[in-house]
Amino acid sequence: MLLVLDVGNTNTVLGVFARADKSAAPHHYDKLVANWRVSTISTQTVDEYGVLFRNLFSMDNLEVSTIAGIVISSVVPPLDSTLRQVCERYFKLKPLFIEPGVKTGMPVLYENPSEVGADRIVNAIAAFEKYGGPCIVVDFGTATTFDCVSPKGEYRGGVICPGLGISADALFEKTARLPRVDIRKPVRVIGTTTVGSLQSGLYYGYLGLVDGILDLLLADMGKETKVVSTGGLAPLIGSGSKYIKHVDEFLTLDGLRMIWERNAGVSSSTPAKSVPG
Repeated sequence: MLLVLDVGNTNTVLGVFARADKSAAPHHYDKLVANWRVSTISTQTVDEYGVLFRNLFSMDNLEVSTIAGIVISSVVPPLDSTLRQVCERYFKLKPLFIEPGVKTGMPVLYENPSEVGADRIVNAIAAFEKYGGPCIVVDFGTATTFDCVSPKGEYRGGVICPGLGISADALFEKTARLPRVDIRKPVRVIGTTTVGSLQSGLYYGYLGLVDGILDLLLADMGKETKVVSTGGLAPLIGSGSKYIKHVDEFLTLDGLRMIWERNAGVSSSTPAKSVPG
């Protein structure tokens, strides 16, 4: 089986893929058998993460020894060394990190390609493979990113803006009398309570931001462009958007699987040397 990790600033999403067809190529994994979302804690030790991963596997009756490869996308550099050691100590494998030099099959047209977050490339690859091009991926994470892919499968660039969660946090922290509320679609636009007014402002305000940016991007890329969303708040905002037609919860995990398969014979996970401790 294949273990994939998407390490974000707020959450880390893990998935385990298995081979649905046992007669398929040995590096082809196409069935997601388990997935988990946990908090990203950069201060946790190798052993703390090791225990966490083992407990997650145990909850789904999965054996650590069945993992044949590991691929990681991380936007939290301080955690990279820790996760590398976790893979080597607890899984006896060297992970494949999405970084410069890894075969992705997607040309990056950024002025400095190394500036593009690994998760953005992973999402772009998965969206192009699953939905075709041109396409736009809207990822609702700590930051909300818009990533544009050409009809030829080239990563063109995109837009980065503050995520809905941190926008709400800024509002609550800077206003003494406004209560913290759940982020949800309100019953009506015009709030008749403070909570209702806040929820309306957060939801419809952010929906306006998303559709406003998409309106400009689609004017540049063409109205036939597919718009795909992913991330924790994708179902909430995606269901209200005029332009988002696909909400794909596992887009990033699928992208990690695709990249691992493209590198399987070149730089895939290999047995690690024994690690002291």
